[in-house]
Amino acid sequence: MDKFALVTGGGVGIGKAAALKLAQAGWHVAVAGRRPEPLEATAREIEAMGRRALAKSCDIGDPAQVRALFEAIEQAFGRLDLLFNNAGVSAPGVPMDELTYEQWKSVVDANLTGAFLCAQGAMRMMKTQRPQGGRIINNGSISATAPRPNSAPYTSTKHAITGLTKSIALDGRPFDIACGQIDIGNALTEMAFKMTQGVPQADGRIAIEPMMDPGEVGAAIVHMASLPLSTNIFTMTIMATKMPFVGRG
Repeated sequence: MDKFALVTGGGVGIGKAAALKLAQAGWHVAVAGRRPEPLEATAREIEAMGRRALAKSCDIGDPAQVRALFEAIEQAFGRLDLLFNNAGVSAPGVPMDELTYEQWKSVVDANLTGAFLCAQGAMRMMKTQRPQGGRIINNGSISATAPRPNSAPYTSTKHAITGLTKSIALDGRPFDIACGQIDIGNALTEMAFKMTQGVPQADGRIAIEPMMDPGEVGAAIVHMASLPLSTNIFTMTIMATKMPFVGRG
C-alpha cells in the first residue's frame, strides 16, 4: 500500500533531508514551510524519484493556514500515514531579560503552537481514514533535555514538545496513532552552521563543536517511520558523536 508523509520545514536542512530519505524509501511526501521556492525545489527532487509530492507554503502557527494545508493533503493524497513535526525557529542568543515579547511569541508560535496544530490536523485524518492510524514524529532537539546559554524561548518550547509527544502517544492509542520524539544534536544545517565557527558553552567558553550529516537524521526518521504501528520508538537521540553534550562538556 502506498504511504504518504508530511514534513514541516521540508524545504531546507533536516526537513529536506528527511523528505528526500522518505522518498528514497518509497514514500510520497508533502513538504510545508514558509518559503515556497525551497519547498518547490524539494518537491521536484521527490518527483524525480518517481514519487508524488506536494509543496505547500504555510505558517504553521496560523490555524487557518494549517487547516488549508491539511485540506490540500487530503485532496492530493487522500490519507496521511506520517507527520514529521520538524519546523522551528530560534530567537537571538541574548540574555533572557533582553528578549522582546515578540521574539518570545514568534518562537512559541512556530515551535509549540505549530506542532500542536499540525498534530491536530494529522490526528483528525488518521482517526477517520481507512485503514485507521498513522505515526507522528516530533523534533524535540537535544534542547528538550538541556539548554544552551541564552536560549530560553527555544529550550522552553522543546521541553514542551516532550509533553506534547507524551500526550499524543497516550491519546492516540485507541486509534492506532503512534507518536515518538527525535532529539537531534548538531546536524550541519543552515541554522546550526554557526557551531562550526564557535558557540558559547555553559562554562563561558566559546568552542567549535563537531557536526554530523543531516542525511543521517533523515535515515533515522525513515527507520522510525518504517516500523509497524504496533511498535514505537518513543524517544531517540541522534547526535554528533563528539559534541559536548554527554558528561560535563
